[in-house]
Formats: sequence, C-alpha cells, structure tokens
Amino acid sequence: MKNTPCKFNCTKILLLFLSLITIGACEPKKPAIVFQSDFGLKDGAVSAMKGVSLEVDPDLSLHDLTHEIPAYNIWEAAYRLQQTALYWPKGTVFVSVVDPGVGTERRSVVLKTITGHYFVSPDNGSLTLVSELLGVESVRRIDEELNRRKNSGGSYTFHGRDVYAYTAARLASGIISFEEVGELLASEPVRLNYQKPARQGDSILGNIPILDVQYGNVWTNIGDTLFNKLNIKAGDNLEVRIRKNDSLIYSGSMPFVATFGDVPEMNSLAYLNSLMSVSFALNMGSFSDSLRVQSGPEWNVTLKKAKLGN
Repeated sequence: MKNTPCKFNCTKILLLFLSLITIGACEPKKPAIVFQSDFGLKDGAVSAMKGVSLEVDPDLSLHDLTHEIPAYNIWEAAYRLQQTALYWPKGTVFVSVVDPGVGTERRSVVLKTITGHYFVSPDNGSLTLVSELLGVESVRRIDEELNRRKNSGGSYTFHGRDVYAYTAARLASGIISFEEVGELLASEPVRLNYQKPARQGDSILGNIPILDVQYGNVWTNIGDTLFNKLNIKAGDNLEVRIRKNDSLIYSGSMPFVATFGDVPEMNSLAYLNSLMSVSFALNMGSFSDSLRVQSGPEWNVTLKKAKLGN
C-alpha cells in the first residue's frame, strides 16, 4: 500500500510528459532562412546577419546558399537563386544581399512567388531569374518604420543586417505576415536583359549565365528540350560560336557526348550538365581559361549541328 501514491504520481508525470511531446510534435515547423551575399567569410558580416535573425527568434533554422558571389555581381546573384530555390520547400525565405546601391533610392522588397517561396532583396535585378522560373504572385516594399532593427537608422551601408535579415526573421517566425512587410507594389521586380533560349532556323541562341568555376566548364541556358529539336545524337559534332556583346570570342566545333571521359584529355566537348543544360568543357582542363570565356548577360552562344566533314 505504501507504493500506491508513488505509482499514481509516476503515472501522472508520464502522461504529462507524453502530452508535452505530442504537443511539441504537432507544432508546425518554421520555414528555413537561406542567406546569399557577396560578403565572403573573412569578416563578421554573415555572422551579424545570422545573429540578428536569432535575436528575433532563436528557434529559426538558418542556412547558407553562398557568400562567394563576386563583389557587386547582381547577375550571378540572380543565377544562384534560380539554381537553388526549387530544391527548398514551400515557405522558405531567401535573403539575397548583393547590393552595390545600398543606401540609395533603390527599393528593398520581398517577392512572394507562385510556388510559395519568399525572397528578401534589394530590387536591383537579383530577382530576375527566380521571377521567371517560379512566377510572381506579388511584391511588397519593406516598410522600414516597422521592419528595421531597432536603433539602426543611423547606418546606411548594412541593410543586409538591419533590414533584410531582420525582416526575413520576422516573416519566417510568424511575427509578421507577408501583408505586414509593407505596401503592395503594382510593378514586378526589376529585371536584367539577357538572351533567352530561342530557335533560329537550324541554330539555337542562348546565354552563358554562369561558369562551373571549380573546373572552368561553360554552362548555357539552353535546356535539353529545346536542344533536342536539333536532332543531335551522341557523337555528332556541334558548331559553337561564343560572343561577348558583338565581339566573336570563340568559333569551333566539338563532339556532343555524355561525359568528359568520352574524349581524349585536353579535347573540347559539349554535354548536358546536372541541370540538363548544354555546356562546354575541356577534358581535364579549363575551357573558360583557355579561351577566355566568361559569363553574364552580355555573353551569348549560338550552336547548330555541324555538317558532315566538319
């Protein structure tokens, strides 16, 4: 009989513990925040943004896309967002800070895509490609009276910390709704001009948006669906012309193959990269370095099936 109260109390404690676990398991998980910048990791800028986010809500999940965007390179920021966003779940909040116009009249915005992803960024072209890929549901200008870190108004050069990380954290934590970010904008985000993939007779036109920087491979924005319309099979040769604006940088032919080892070392090849886009490489070498080819909206490519004998 002496053990009866203990058994009763232990049972109550166990039931209470199990109920707390169940309640915790039922709580919805907060969206992740994914950071991108041209800050690098040599100083404390990235850490400061994350600290501000955790000060808003210590339970937030913070991740990095990259902080190695070349300084001021808005185009590459746009590409890396496009390359990554679809692999993150609906509700993810991206913070992209490549902001050469920081402190000027350029707008600070949050884009909500049709897919339900959010992008917090200066409205300087960084949102060009995700707008096209994921679709624009709406765009709101950040109200800095409401969504700016307390006592930061005297700083004009670190909106990534004071405005973007702070707003993203408030949005991801549920402190504010998307509607409370700020005024709804009638216009879509600023978009950069570039050559979109297009068929032109027996040729396909495209852009070189990015390099596979570790290996010097050159990636285009020409996907496999459009490329297949040229009826090119493995082993066929491609005629390739690469231009920077109106200047011809490269003209030549190369085989279309499945992978690098299908050609001898230091030979050129065309292949489909991991995103199923036409790309060029030099087996065991750097195609971009050897031919001084770079990437960006001003870099364009034309390709077609080579005639027999070429």
